[in-house]
Amino acid sequence: MEVQGPAPTDPRPARLRNEVLLVLGVSLGESAIYSALLLIEALTRPKPLSQQTTTLNPSATPGRPWLDLAFQLNHILVLVIPALLALYLLNGAGDAARQLGLDRRRPRFDLGTGIGLAAVIGIPGLGLYLGARQLNLNLTVEAADLTSVWWAAPVLILAAAANALLEEVVVVGYLVTRLGQLNWRPWGIVAASALLRGSYHLYQGFGGFVGNAIMGVVFALFFMKTRRVLPLVVAHTLLDVVAFVGYTLVHNHVSWL
Repeated sequence: MEVQGPAPTDPRPARLRNEVLLVLGVSLGESAIYSALLLIEALTRPKPLSQQTTTLNPSATPGRPWLDLAFQLNHILVLVIPALLALYLLNGAGDAARQLGLDRRRPRFDLGTGIGLAAVIGIPGLGLYLGARQLNLNLTVEAADLTSVWWAAPVLILAAAANALLEEVVVVGYLVTRLGQLNWRPWGIVAASALLRGSYHLYQGFGGFVGNAIMGVVFALFFMKTRRVLPLVVAHTLLDVVAFVGYTLVHNHVSWL
């Protein structure tokens, strides 16, 4: 009599879990761990958080603008690659851009909704940042340190778009899709996406974590309802352009920044 071995298990859930961990491990998951370490380092300094500064777009080689430009463009490329990797992995189930709503089927909806989301998130977000800094829960955030070069504005706009593409494709489009395929409950998917978004902003302090986690809840729910990530990319790009370029233009004239 032949003895039957155990029934083979479906490798797909395990493969998807490993894929998610690897994608996050080479992108924003690693950034979350690094940000947590930066916050611990800041908390163990003698200065309070509000008297410490973090710069989002620092100059890599001050005084050598052409080499600095090369460093900045390389950094932008590094930001985009994990988003392209996530899209490539999702392409196994078809057209990933169409699947995530990253196409041009609804341009008016994408642009109009993106602008609306930017306003809804950006204005309260600025208030939360200022409040957290007053309560000594946040570092002072310098959005850019590229004020003396002619290419500062276009590079900062490219950096804003690259950040938006990376975060919204990986943390919303890719992660929400994969966790849904792994049969996570909707609230768990939203929580995972929001907590990840907040975690890789911990380098800014507790206010950065809370503000971005709230943004993560809104963006994850929006994507689950509309299945379109492009409005989120538009909104995020606008938020970062205002922060990066606006800071560069006015920070020397507005003391509370």
